[in-house]
Amino acid sequence: METAGSFLPIIAALPFLGALLPGLMIQAGRNTCTAFTLAPTVLALLLLLISAPAVMRGEVLLFRLDWLPALGLNVTFMLDGLGLLFAGLILGIGVLIILYARFYLSREDPMGQFFTYLLLFQGAMVGIVLSDNVLLLLIFWELTSLSSFLLIGYWKHLPEGRQGARMALVVTGLGGLSMIAGMLILGNVVGSYDLSVILTQKEAIQASPMYLPALILILGGAFTKSAQFPFHFWLPHAMAAPTPVSAYLHSATMVKAGLFLMARMWPVLAGTPEWFYLVATTGLVTMVIAAKIALYKDDLKALLAFSTVSHLGLITMLLGFGTKMAAVAAVFHIINHATFKAALFMTAGIVDHAAHARDIKRLGGLRRLMPVTFAIATVGALSMAGIPLLNGFLSKEMMLEEAAHTVWAHSHWVVPVLATLGAVFSVAYSFRYIVHVFLGPERTDYPSKPHDPEFGMWAAPGFLVVLVVAIGVAPVLAEPLVKATAASVTGGGLPDFHLKIWHGVTPALYMSAVAVAGGALLLAFHAPLMRLWLATPRPEAKTMFDAVTRAATLAGRGFTDSLHDGALSRYAGIFTVTVLGAGVFAWTGGASLPATRAPLPVALLPAVGWVLLMVATFALVAFHRNRLMALVLMGIVGLIVSLGFIYLSAPDLALTQISVEVVTIVLMLLALNFLPHRTPAESGPAKRFRDAVVSIAGGVAVAGLTYAILLRDFAAESISAFHLDKSYKGGGGTNVVNVILVDFRGFDTFGEIIVLGIAALVIFALTDAVLRGPGGRWLTSWDPVGDEAGDRHPLMMVVATRVMMPIALMVGVYIFLRGHNDPGGGFIAGLIVAIAFLMQYMASGFAWAESRQRVTYHVTIGFGVLIASLTGIGAWFAGRPFLTSDYGYITIPPLEKFEWATAMAFDTGVFLTVVGAVMLALNSLSSMARRTGETVNIFPMDINPARSDDDDDGEGEGEGGR
Repeated sequence: METAGSFLPIIAALPFLGALLPGLMIQAGRNTCTAFTLAPTVLALLLLLISAPAVMRGEVLLFRLDWLPALGLNVTFMLDGLGLLFAGLILGIGVLIILYARFYLSREDPMGQFFTYLLLFQGAMVGIVLSDNVLLLLIFWELTSLSSFLLIGYWKHLPEGRQGARMALVVTGLGGLSMIAGMLILGNVVGSYDLSVILTQKEAIQASPMYLPALILILGGAFTKSAQFPFHFWLPHAMAAPTPVSAYLHSATMVKAGLFLMARMWPVLAGTPEWFYLVATTGLVTMVIAAKIALYKDDLKALLAFSTVSHLGLITMLLGFGTKMAAVAAVFHIINHATFKAALFMTAGIVDHAAHARDIKRLGGLRRLMPVTFAIATVGALSMAGIPLLNGFLSKEMMLEEAAHTVWAHSHWVVPVLATLGAVFSVAYSFRYIVHVFLGPERTDYPSKPHDPEFGMWAAPGFLVVLVVAIGVAPVLAEPLVKATAASVTGGGLPDFHLKIWHGVTPALYMSAVAVAGGALLLAFHAPLMRLWLATPRPEAKTMFDAVTRAATLAGRGFTDSLHDGALSRYAGIFTVTVLGAGVFAWTGGASLPATRAPLPVALLPAVGWVLLMVATFALVAFHRNRLMALVLMGIVGLIVSLGFIYLSAPDLALTQISVEVVTIVLMLLALNFLPHRTPAESGPAKRFRDAVVSIAGGVAVAGLTYAILLRDFAAESISAFHLDKSYKGGGGTNVVNVILVDFRGFDTFGEIIVLGIAALVIFALTDAVLRGPGGRWLTSWDPVGDEAGDRHPLMMVVATRVMMPIALMVGVYIFLRGHNDPGGGFIAGLIVAIAFLMQYMASGFAWAESRQRVTYHVTIGFGVLIASLTGIGAWFAGRPFLTSDYGYITIPPLEKFEWATAMAFDTGVFLTVVGAVMLALNSLSSMARRTGETVNIFPMDINPARSDDDDDGEGEGEGGR
């Protein structure tokens, strides 16, 4: 039964919101910082507990918010028994970890930063277990990799911490990519990306030919996250993180995410031979290999890390068996492992904190020096070994019982023998943790005198071992949660079972007895076995990982350097060839529609224009090394294109093209002033021939595509018909082009003016940096080569520009005001006004015009973007989307009725941004000219009009300039 779960998004969001607090509250003290870190976690846990009774009754809580339904991406959360268990572990143990970290971290450690990372990681994990949408789950999945990278590498000063973080990120990140592919396949097979839908389509998924690829890809993500063989090596190296991180990663988060994924997908992926052999075999191998390695690790955290890998393999194996009782045992062991493993890691941290050592060879005899820690560690380790009256014993017995009845490749003994062998190693390293660390005589060479910590540090592991004993003595306490969780994993219909201490004399009991006896025997002969282990050659995972990453880095760098060598011609060539290849594939891969139109007769005027355009284009190619000639030819090409727009009844485009051409030519002339007259030859004949072939092929392809499109009719319901129909009705304007720019696609225009403003600011920043550096000193001493005109600012040009200035401004205003209904608008008007200003700079000099500037161009750009933004935001107050325009008609006596549209305000922002951007670019380039020694005129011309002819000549640079 499904029930609305309004608390679910709040539970998922609280850790992320809480991550904002620790960094701020650390200024108020460590206790305050801890309290504000606990607050969101405790609140989320309380909301989860409020929702728990409904889940325990068998209900499934759902929350759905449609976000991008067309893409299948919706914010949907689901809380069932499985989600309840994992969210409870994440938040519950998270509270204990925060309390433990308060006393574990030293005053030199930035606690606010640590708790911020911890809450981000906690939020990502909660998001995984509560997500109902596959795509949303994938986002949280990758967030766990990123946030765990920050936690593992928290001690940045430790090289092993940095490498462990990178290793974890690479392995789990690549596994996440694998899982993304598998999940997308499942969503495509089912037709939905919601897990609540996918989990009901077992038959369709397993009957699909994409079942095996999806299974392998999804298991790739699960195995890497849960450190299954051969991806197990990253987890021990993550032990360079602070102990609170290690305890959290190993008990309730990160590595449990892979187990969660396998349990979540169990209803639709399990039950096939492929699932059994892939999952059960991987888990069994991981369990045995990791347990054996753990026995020979001297570092406390390394021993516990490999023991975690072994127990993760145990749970993976149980899920791989595919039976419902095996799933029950897996769920029960997830609970038990979380309790004793978190407690054990915390005790390892306590020992390290007190004795300043984690090496078992430097420890021993701590029983009397640290009695409280000894008691907690002993209970946790005995539970990990599977000793009766502790919770680990119960789930281990259930595991051995399932293993005893499992057949692998027609063999009845492979799984039971290997499972028992893994249990033997598990008992051995658990006993070693007790005997070699706490028992034996006291030493006199501890790095620091060991002692039990204060209550705040052992309270959290102490609470956990109370749960270990309570569940072990009274397993009925955990039975309701186990049944609710197992029902979610298997899809319901559990066999009748009860958790109890004594199950009678069964094969599992004999296997357990063998494990305990064998583990004790291995511990007794640990010293000679350790010498044999050290003498035996074996592959080192870290060495192999480093070699692979080094080779991949070198290969990637070589490939990248071969492509990205700084040659723009190569980039253009690669892009063109790729597009041509894709076009040829598309064209030959399917039938094209037949032509429906006959070509129109070619009139004389467009034919002449086409010939001129071709001549100018070929001339540009021929004379491209002559920079001035190339610029002139580019202007000709642009003007011919403008004439083409006019001929084809596109006056808006023609006005824009002409304005852009004028502005571009002037700005490029400024830039060319500081460049050599000719471009040096950079390519040989062979390369030029190659480039010519590629460019001609690209041009022919575009021409052919254009010709093919022109010979075919468009669909009746085309986008152009929509704009023509809605331009006046929706935007209140008869100029469809302008209405599109300021209304239908106003967001595009808004982004374009922001980019234009950023480009102008970048030009300003670059020129400013050049002028402040060696280039500025070079410009000061630069002497341009060539003859200069006798009059720097010709009289006729000055007079003409003074006369044209008000006319040009009036034309700009006119073009701006008419833009909504006739050709024009803010962009064209901005270019026209910019040209009017450019003429003043050209006529009287940059410095003269600059000295009369009253408003800085930075401010003009800022006001333009601000006005456009406020216009767009104003639509929100009317309950409309951003930048939705409105219009109406008003009458102001004695004027006649006229239209007033909000688009005019947005167009004002466009106008100001264009003017500011063009003029800032001009000002930036002209500043380089002023650095070459240009004098500043007092008067607009070189000659002082107030002086008489009898006055001394040549003072246009004296009194007339300064």
